Parts: sequence; structure tokens; C-alpha cells
Amino acid sequence: MAMLPVAQLYARDIPDLHPPQGADLLQVLWCPFDHPIMPRTALFWRDAASVTDILTTPPEPPAMQFHDYLPKPYLLQPEQVTDYPDHLELSKELRDRLTDWNAWQVTDAANAAMSPVRASFDRAYPSEPPEARERRFSSYLPLYYDNELAGAPGWKVGGWPRWGATDPCPRTCPDCGHAMDALLTIATLEGNADSGWRPYEPSGDQSTGPDAYGPRQPTEVQIGSGYDQQLYVCPASPHHRHLELMH
Repeated sequence: MAMLPVAQLYARDIPDLHPPQGADLLQVLWCPFDHPIMPRTALFWRDAASVTDILTTPPEPPAMQFHDYLPKPYLLQPEQVTDYPDHLELSKELRDRLTDWNAWQVTDAANAAMSPVRASFDRAYPSEPPEARERRFSSYLPLYYDNELAGAPGWKVGGWPRWGATDPCPRTCPDCGHAMDALLTIATLEGNADSGWRPYEPSGDQSTGPDAYGPRQPTEVQIGSGYDQQLYVCPASPHHRHLELMH
């Protein structure tokens, strides 16, 4: 069964791509069938200068489990952003600080950003006693953190995962037990309706709906019911097996 090309990434374009010595190009392929719940991927680190016999039309398999496993060719427009781990991956001390409204107001800029959020929340529960509303708002703050600061959505190199289908789990190398690094996220969507994360689109086109791919789903890939597939690699050796997770 011919594998399908998924991504071709050059180190010169992506500062967070850390290829092994002698390589500056990453090629990611996958089988267009679930193994068992998502496509199985293959990683190829190459020296771009040695790639001379280029196929103008990559081979396609005679069948695919889902048409969403055939990526639409798309030219990358990388944006470098900073995201943070899900609140469930933080220490207890930091999780406790997330629920403290005062901790969100340590600077004028933070206070200016969060004041509308608090006002909107208070308007949503006008008849609730102040103490109960305060408890409700404190429990909401970790969710707000996850949506607005943790785990930038979309296709990305590196970064933190957006957990949803499962809770956070250890990512350890199957060959040596070393903690693994996030390599690539293959995402269904570039942005979520309940999040402030948005890809930069000069046209301002934010098409929505199941059949309106547009900027939110430019590759037309879908993982499961709209999840992400994240690939991890072992920093100890590029020859160790990589890890695949869906979340």
C-alpha cells in the first residue's frame, strides 16, 4: 500500500524544527488506514541537497479508509508563537494559582485583558449570590487558561498538546524510556470557535461549517471526530521509534 505524503518541512523555514546532524528536511508520510484509531506515520530525515529525483505526482493508494486522510496540497505560512502546557500538566501550586482571580491581575496589561472576561461572566449569572459566583468563576479560570494560553491549535512543530479526547499521559520513548519531545501536530482545525487563537489570514476569511474548509481547515484533513494527531520523537536518538497520540 502506497503511503501518502503529509508534510515536508525545511529547517530553514521553521526555527523549532531540530533535525539530526546531517539533515535539514523532514518528510512525513502516513498510511490512509487506521492503525488502529489513526493513520500510522513514517518519518524521514533527509539532506535537502541530496533530493534530486523529485516526483511531480506522488503515488496514491488504490483505496483509503476516509477521504479526510488525503491532504490537500498547501503551502506553509509559518507563524512562531508561544503556548503553554494544559493546566492538568502543571504543578499543584500553579493549578491553585490559576483559580486565584488576584493572580490574574498582577500587571495593568493583564488586568485590562481580564476585566472584560470577568464582567461578561458576572453578567451571565446576575442572580447568583456573590460567593457562589466567585466559586464558579474560580473553577472557570483553568478552562479559560487552556483555551487562550495553553496548547496553540492547528498544525505546528513543537509546542504543547491540546488534551481533550484523553487526559495528559506520559510521553516516553519505547526504546529507552527517555521523555520525548513534541515534533509535529497534525490538526483537524487551525482554530476553535471557543478560543482566541486564530491563524493570521490577510483576507479575513474565517469560513465555518462542515463543508467550508477555508482557513480553519486548509488541508482538509480530519483526525477522528475533529481531533489532533501529535508525533513525538526521542531526543536521545533519531533512530528510536517515534510515538503517535490522538487527542
